[in-house]
Amino acid sequence: MNSNIEENINNLWAKIANTCESYGRKAEEITLVAVSKTFPASDVIEAFNAGQINFGENKVQEMVKKHDELSEYPIKWHLIGHLQTNKVKYIADFVHLIHSVDSFKLALEIDKQAQKAKRRIDILVQVNTSNEMQKSGVEVSDAKKLCYEIKELENVNLCGLMTIGKFTDETEIIRENFRTLRNLFDEIKPDFNNFSYLSMGMTSDFEIAIEEGANILRIGSAIFGYRNYN
Repeated sequence: MNSNIEENINNLWAKIANTCESYGRKAEEITLVAVSKTFPASDVIEAFNAGQINFGENKVQEMVKKHDELSEYPIKWHLIGHLQTNKVKYIADFVHLIHSVDSFKLALEIDKQAQKAKRRIDILVQVNTSNEMQKSGVEVSDAKKLCYEIKELENVNLCGLMTIGKFTDETEIIRENFRTLRNLFDEIKPDFNNFSYLSMGMTSDFEIAIEEGANILRIGSAIFGYRNYN
C-alpha cells in the first residue's frame, strides 16, 4: 500500500474533504499528522515531497533519529505516544507539539526542559475517554484539574486535548469517546487563551472524529501502509 505515498495522501485528503463537507466543516480546519512510526526516513521524505509537513512518532528515540536524519527538511514533529519524564530532554529543543501529557509531573518536566531550551513548548493533555486500563491518559474526572494546574506553568502552552477512541467495530462507542472529549474541550476552552486543538481520530475512525469536532487527525496506515512490527 505504501508504494505510492503521494497517491495515498491525495486520496485521504479527498475523504477528509468529503467528510468535512457532509458536516458543514472545511478541510482547511484539519491538521493531518502522518504517523511515521516504524517507517523509514525515506518514506517521510516521500510524504514531505507530497506536501505533508506534520509527522507523528510514538517513541522518543525513533523521533530523535529521524529528526537528525532529516534536519534539512522543515518538518513539524509531533510526539503522540506515551512520554517518560526522563526522555523529555531529548526532544525539548525541536518538538512541535506533545499530544500525550497525562500528569502534572510530566508537564513540570516539559516546563523545565523548555526553559533550558529557551522556548515554550506546545502540549495537549491526553484523556482516557474509553476507560481502558492499558491506555495512557488522565481520567476524564481529573482532566480539568490537570489543565488548570498546567495553566500556571510559564514555559508550556496548553493548546487542547487528545484521546484515542476504543478499538472496536461499534461506532457508537467510538463516537461517545470522542464526544466526551469534545464536551470537556468546550467546558475548558473559555479559560485558556490558546485552547484550539482536538486531537482525535486515526485511520479506522477519522470520519467519526471529524463529525465530533476533531481538528487534528493522527493517521498512519492510510498513508504509509500497514506496519510490520517484526
